[in-house]
Amino acid sequence: MRDLVFKNLTSSGRRRKILTTSEVMEQNGVVTRIRRNFVYIVKKSNDAEKYNLLPRLYVLKCKDSRTSKEKFLCRIKGSLYTVKDDKLFFVIFSHSLHIDLTPSKCAK
Repeated sequence: MRDLVFKNLTSSGRRRKILTTSEVMEQNGVVTRIRRNFVYIVKKSNDAEKYNLLPRLYVLKCKDSRTSKEKFLCRIKGSLYTVKDDKLFFVIFSHSLHIDLTPSKCAK
């Protein structure tokens, strides 16, 4: 069985867009929960040197052998410049992936 949820939140006043997917599935006695988040913030820019946000990557993996639970987190943050209609825009983004593995209750 697989459950999927999609969310698309857009704020034109704040120039922010958030996309979220959530997935839950159970297979071979393990419940897997996967969440993906994509956040974009757009700012008008007159000077390409004004903003400087270096890309960053975070990876975290935790395993609890006592409870048989595992967690994995990967997050990428960064920025880029783009042009539309001869206007320069600065885009800040954050992408994250969360994976949780837990034993199902019927497997015990």
